[in-house]
Amino acid sequence: MTAFSLAPKAGRSRWLARSALALCLGLIPTLLLAQEKKVVVIGIGTQNTTSNTVTGGVVLKEMKLIEKYLPKTGKYKDITFELDWQNATSGPPIINGMMADKIQIGMMGDYPLLVAGATGQSQPGNETQLIATIAYNAFGSGNGIVVHKDSPFYELTDLKGKLVSVPFGSAAHGMVLQALSSRGLPPDFFSLVSQSPEVGTTNLQEKKIDAHADFVPFADLLPYRGFARKIFDGVQTNVPTFHGVIVRKDFGEKYPEVVVAYIRALMEANAWFKADPVRGATKVEEWTKIDKEVIYLYLGPGGIHTLDPTIKPRWLDTIKIGHGVLTDLKRVKPLDIGAWVNETYVREAFKQTKLDYDAQKQSMTSFDIGGTDKFCKSPITRPKEAGEVWVEGAGVDPYASAVCTLGAIAKLEASGKVIRAAYLTDQALGIKVFADKAFYAVNAKDAKKPVIVPFLLKRDAEAHAAKIGGKLADYREALTVAAAPF
Repeated sequence: MTAFSLAPKAGRSRWLARSALALCLGLIPTLLLAQEKKVVVIGIGTQNTTSNTVTGGVVLKEMKLIEKYLPKTGKYKDITFELDWQNATSGPPIINGMMADKIQIGMMGDYPLLVAGATGQSQPGNETQLIATIAYNAFGSGNGIVVHKDSPFYELTDLKGKLVSVPFGSAAHGMVLQALSSRGLPPDFFSLVSQSPEVGTTNLQEKKIDAHADFVPFADLLPYRGFARKIFDGVQTNVPTFHGVIVRKDFGEKYPEVVVAYIRALMEANAWFKADPVRGATKVEEWTKIDKEVIYLYLGPGGIHTLDPTIKPRWLDTIKIGHGVLTDLKRVKPLDIGAWVNETYVREAFKQTKLDYDAQKQSMTSFDIGGTDKFCKSPITRPKEAGEVWVEGAGVDPYASAVCTLGAIAKLEASGKVIRAAYLTDQALGIKVFADKAFYAVNAKDAKKPVIVPFLLKRDAEAHAAKIGGKLADYREALTVAAAPF
């Protein structure tokens, strides 16, 4: 016999009923607490393959930086935020998502930004506000036009009557319209069709189009991958370009601390990338599949774009110019820029980080190349004449001049080293370029002191060669000349 006995059946029933009631009563506080918790989904529209938006998008996502700064006290103690990352290949889909209130925070280039602002103001209740910049080029570089590497075309005017594609509504589309307008050329100067970066890339490879215009990083990515050549850079418009962040006005007003948290995360991402740009470019390649050498071209020292969240007056001038171009073409609604720009959030983020917003807003200081040239054994004192070489397995080293950079490459290659990428600065347009894609003006009359000057465009190299009594040279020819003194 067992050492205990069961209670009568009726007693057991009453005991079970009381236990169930006690359990339910005990769960009531928990259930009420769960009901009080509010879940707020934040749609964030990103462009992961657009290299100069990465610190506002994919870096934040992968490193979970926004979560680090989200408010958790006061009115936020009973709110759970869920981040809904929505990636697009250009700005227009993000605009559509914001107008539908599926995306609350979005990032895009200057032309889509102004369209988003104008569209929102025309639809009361769907207004957006510009709250921060991600990255910029003060003279317009980043957007560009490329042709097949075997193309006979070398500049914009060569494309008269030709078939050119561009993602409609993008910053690159705006650059094309601006380039035509500023040169007094009609909108139908060439046949312009809308193609995404992916479609345009394929059609260019297959020679189904004569040229493809695109935004960061495609105008440099396609040449880097070996089948295209850049013939026009946005810097030739001399109009600044930038990518920025907009927020739905109603969301910002309801959750201002969340918007500030986003900007603080953006600022941390910028600092993280600048602290080690090789590491940053390598991680971004892992997350986006865009070659790290191209990411470095844009965001590394002396890069095409500068990371800076402040909203500078020059960027608003860009918006005004772009809006004027689109207005003349009857492609945009009115935009009240004063009502659209809101620096409140970024100022608060700077305040919390103990940084001077107004001082940074006035600064145009870039992330320059520096250090010591270990080949020519001299300090780098003129960053705009310097170069860099990325050696497989050894990182990136700086060099003081084009001659030193190319001389170092020649020696490295002779010793069996693999060059992942080499960078120089175009001496006409002032932008960083891949050394092996550049044209050179060379004067080798004094073999011990050759003159080698790099350019993006063939015509600029030819003009300078004539000026210095030299000749036009390609990359391999320039390497041979540079190797002679060493």
